[in-house]
Formats: sequence, structure tokens, C-alpha cells
Amino acid sequence: MSEWVIRLIEQSGYLGVGFLMFLETVFPPIPSEVIMPIAGVAAVDGPMTLGGVIASGTTGAMLGNVFWYLVARVIGVERFRPFIERHGRWLTLDWYDVIKAEKLFGRFGSIIVGIGRLLPTVRSVVSIPAGLLRMRLKTFLFWSSVGTAGWSSALAIAGYVLGRQFGEIETILGPLSIAVMGSIVLAYIWRQLTWRKRHPADEEAQD
Repeated sequence: MSEWVIRLIEQSGYLGVGFLMFLETVFPPIPSEVIMPIAGVAAVDGPMTLGGVIASGTTGAMLGNVFWYLVARVIGVERFRPFIERHGRWLTLDWYDVIKAEKLFGRFGSIIVGIGRLLPTVRSVVSIPAGLLRMRLKTFLFWSSVGTAGWSSALAIAGYVLGRQFGEIETILGPLSIAVMGSIVLAYIWRQLTWRKRHPADEEAQD
């Protein structure tokens, strides 16, 4: 897989980097942890520059981020209400959780999106709740760009500095990715064990 990425970047330059990062965001066949370090290596002694690699990677990823945001926004969270009401037990969600999430995004959406872009796994899906919950487009674009640029820069610089020693990058990002995914799984198990569907009377009593 890495050899295919190397060939595409060598043949297509910045366009190839942007295209790969777009694919990684829309339907991640190849992780950015592979794409951007390889692009960083190519910038060491190739026709590309490190700044150009970071810019093209960030642009490609942002196109994917906007794609999922717009799709989710067009669908809208209201259309999921029957599904949530029916399958909330497995989702560990009820409609009151959705309302709270909407309020949370209204207050802390910029932090959630900005930090989410820096976390493996989370960075690829945070556009969806932002779109479903109708986060302001300007806010989404700004904080997504900040987080995506930071992530792309870190990976490209790592490849630029370490050269072809991809194993060194993997020894850092591999455990981090596993830790994030493990935390998500544990959180889901905890929610399954403790979750109960609330009723309007429950919410009125809390108010």
C-alpha cells in the first residue's frame, strides 16, 4: 500500500497529496499517518516543498471534511429521530441526549471540532455531528482548518525529519490510535451497562 502511495505522490506531486488526503477523509482506505509522512519524505530532495505538501494535504482533507459536513447538514438530525427512538438502546442515545449534544456544540463546538481534528479516528468523523447539529459553517471551517493543518503539519514534518524511517512514526502514532479506539469502545460498553431511556416526566422532574 505504501508503495502505491509513493508512486502516486511522485507522479502527481501536490495534486496527488491532496487527492489522497481527500480520499482518506471521505472513505479512509489509507490513513493520513501513511500519506503525509511519505509526502514529507518526498519534500526532502524532490520538486515539492514542505510548505506545499502541508498546504495540499490540508486542502484535500478540508474538502473531505466539508463534504461530510454538508451531507450531514442536508440530512439534518430531525430525520434521525424515528431511528433513534427505535434503536436508541444500541446507540445508547435518546432524543434528550441529542438535544444536550446540540446545546454542547452550540457552546463548545469550536473546541470539539478543533481538538477532534488532532485525534486519530475521531478526526475522520467529527464533521458528521457538526453538520447534523447545524454548527455554523464559518466556525466549522475555521476550527477544522486549524486542527487539520496542525495534524497534517505534524505528520509531514515527521516524515521530513525522519526520512524513510516510517517505523519511528508508527511507534508513536500506532499506540495512540489504539488508545483512542480503545477508549471509544470502553466508553460504549460503559454506556451500554448504565444507559436507560428517559421519558418526558424524567426531564421535567430534573428541570
